[in-house]
Amino acid sequence: MSETSKSRIDSAMIRELADLLHETDLTEIEVESEGLRIRVSRAGSGVAVTVPSAPAPAPTPAATPAPAAAAEEGAGGGEDYTSHPGVVRSPMVGTAYRAPAPGAPPFVEVGDTVKEGQTLLIVEAMKTMNQIPSPRAGVVKAILVEDGEPVEFDQPLMVIE
Repeated sequence: MSETSKSRIDSAMIRELADLLHETDLTEIEVESEGLRIRVSRAGSGVAVTVPSAPAPAPTPAATPAPAAAAEEGAGGGEDYTSHPGVVRSPMVGTAYRAPAPGAPPFVEVGDTVKEGQTLLIVEAMKTMNQIPSPRAGVVKAILVEDGEPVEFDQPLMVIE
């Protein structure tokens, strides 16, 4: 068992689980929380404790959502832009914001001409506001996220042509 696994074990919780086994005449109880799994089982008159060292598998990310705010001004809502050569993808997991502050105008709208390096939107990750720059000059064809929408790593955010 590694040092980090030892430090995460809560001996008071193990005692409570052992007492619960005794009170309810159960033969085994298992609890999982934050990737730590504790199994207490009654083997004869004693209590055995098992703590697996392998973390629980990470959940699979949800499928990329369909374009949310695609082109009210004629960009063809309902198109699938996931493989479009002009797609701008999220470099991180976080929350997308289209404007620099609540109530402020968005950085860009569909149809706007942008320069390379111009801020398209912000992705907040761990209380840090990360500006997402335009990778190329062009025209914003579609905006694929709503303001305040959670985004996944590599999720399409916008299309620049």
